[in-house]
Amino acid sequence: MKRSEACSKSKLERKTIEKNRRVRMKALGFKLASIIPDGHLRKSKEFLSHLDQIDEAAAYIKIVRDRIEALKGRKAQLINSGNVTKAAIGSETLPILTVKELGFCVEVMLISGLNKNFMLGQVISIIEQEAAEVLAVNISRVGDNIVHTLHAQIKISRVGVDTLNISNRIHEMISTSSLNFS
Repeated sequence: MKRSEACSKSKLERKTIEKNRRVRMKALGFKLASIIPDGHLRKSKEFLSHLDQIDEAAAYIKIVRDRIEALKGRKAQLINSGNVTKAAIGSETLPILTVKELGFCVEVMLISGLNKNFMLGQVISIIEQEAAEVLAVNISRVGDNIVHTLHAQIKISRVGVDTLNISNRIHEMISTSSLNFS
C-alpha cells in the first residue's frame, strides 16, 4: 500500500510541475507577443494562437536583427570612409542633425562635439511630444565627435509624425542650450 501511495504522489507532483510549466510558458508567450509592435502583425494579437504569436515574434526579431546588422554596416562604412568626421570638420558646424522617417519608425541622428551643449533627455522629450515613442538610444564616440542615434516608433500610424517639426524643435533647443552654456 505504501508503494501505491508513493506512486500516486509522484504522479501528482509530475502533473503539478507540468501544469506550472505550461502556465509559465503561456505567460512568457503573452509577454513576448506584447513586445511586438502592432504594425508588424498580420492579424490582431487577440486572434493569434500562441504558436502564431511566437512565429510573429520570431519574424519581428529577425527583422530587427537584420536592421541592426545593416545599421552596424552603415556605421562601419561611415567610420572607415571618414565621412562622419569629415562632415563634422567640413563646412557644417556641430551639431549635425538628421531626422528620417522609416515607415512606422523615426531615426534621429545627432552628431556633436565632446563638449555637447544639450541634454539628451530634452531631445527624447521633444520626440515623444511629437507622437513617437523612443525605443532605443545609441551613443558612440567617433574621433572627437559623439554620435547620438535615437530610434522611435510612431505611436499612431495613420497620423504619422512631422519630422521637420522634430528637427526644428531640436535645433531650437540646441541653440538655446548653446547660449546658456556660453
